[in-house]
Amino acid sequence: MAEFHEISPNAPAAEKLLNWVDNRFPASKLFKEHMSEYYAPKNFNFWYIFGSLSLLVLVIQIVTGIFLVMHYKPDAALAFGSVEYIMRDVPWGWLIRYMHSTGASAFFVVVYLHMFRGLMYGSYRKPRELIWLFGCGIFLALMAEAFMGYLLPWGQMSYWGAQVIVNLFSAIPFIGPDLALLIRGDFVVGDATLNRFFSFHVIAVPLVLLGLVVAHIIALHEVGSNNPDGIEIKAKKDANGRPLDGIPFHPYYSVHDIFAVSVFLMVFTAIVFFAPEMGGYFLEYNNFIPADPFQTPLHIAPVWYFTPFYSMLRAVTGEMMYALIACVLVGAVLGVTKIKMPNVFKGAILGVAIVVVAMMLSIDAKFWGVVAMGGGVVILFFLPWLDNSAVKSIRYRPDWHKYLYAVFVIDFLVLGYLGMQPPSAIGGRVSQAGTLFYFGFFLLMPWWSRIGKSKPVPDRVTFTAH
Repeated sequence: MAEFHEISPNAPAAEKLLNWVDNRFPASKLFKEHMSEYYAPKNFNFWYIFGSLSLLVLVIQIVTGIFLVMHYKPDAALAFGSVEYIMRDVPWGWLIRYMHSTGASAFFVVVYLHMFRGLMYGSYRKPRELIWLFGCGIFLALMAEAFMGYLLPWGQMSYWGAQVIVNLFSAIPFIGPDLALLIRGDFVVGDATLNRFFSFHVIAVPLVLLGLVVAHIIALHEVGSNNPDGIEIKAKKDANGRPLDGIPFHPYYSVHDIFAVSVFLMVFTAIVFFAPEMGGYFLEYNNFIPADPFQTPLHIAPVWYFTPFYSMLRAVTGEMMYALIACVLVGAVLGVTKIKMPNVFKGAILGVAIVVVAMMLSIDAKFWGVVAMGGGVVILFFLPWLDNSAVKSIRYRPDWHKYLYAVFVIDFLVLGYLGMQPPSAIGGRVSQAGTLFYFGFFLLMPWWSRIGKSKPVPDRVTFTAH
């Protein structure tokens, strides 16, 4: 049994209450470990606010979601009407609904920026591989959550977007049609689909998401935060075992984050009150029309945060397959000729390449489009083992790495823009080139990350007061 700590009978009531709680639950211990005695690098910059903002948006989504569920009806005949009822008749319902819809886009904005910071500063490198894996899991769960929530308003884009995406699963050989039927719960997107997506959106995926967020934070606080220099602050400590280049998260970074939260909330509320549809990007105009299975919208596209991966799906056509086959064969030949390995492994690589090429020729391009769309997310999980650079941070890598990262960002944005546009010949070519660059960036990383001379990394973090 744990030892109880006694305090003076004359102590203030608040102190007595805290002691009573601490004897039964480690509240003060947890606060010290994760806030006041958690030492973070003193050189955090602007890029380090997006983690806490992601947590804030998650809370906004959960709270607003709870209030929306009170009035929403997961029934194909009543869903659209219930959303209109929330918007028009429920007191402050319009505000809750707009906060939730704007929060979905805000979530992806801050998560994309948070992930890009990790990419820039090598936050996925040893010993933080597990933090990155949990983070990628959060991103995957977030995409599932957003997609399922997108169906719930039961407007035209909800219905037809779900129809298109669910039908993609039918392209998977052998199990595809049965898998699509299992997801829909019926032969067409209908009431059964809506009920399934509602239960996953409200219960199953949020539980997974919360578990991954807790694991992400625990893993982070176990190994410590990275910093813009990519230096391990735990390597140099004072006589009391405190990092020389670390400062307590509370109060220094808690105040830092409160300021960031204040600025974010000003922008967030401005969007909610003045531009909740954001020109049709956050809430598409077609989704204000009830779902009609007999009238297809002129152009079906997912919400903006899915469009880079949707572009990859559309980029894989029959002729694109020949380019991909050439890439597989060139990669296999270079692997065999340039890398020293036993002949057994060389034969295995060539054999696998031949099997893959045979599959690519025999299976429809639509399936490989689905693979490309999913692979665009899954490849992020392997990033810790793809990067072979001698240093973590972009600050100390060769200067041309910065230009390569800039091209990668531009490529991702262009893919996102093209995913919103109707298909066109020029757009198709650009999206094909963009898809090849996206995958080339990661698949060739073991090679290009080693090229060039890195700058010397300092022993201590570089910090300028601001």
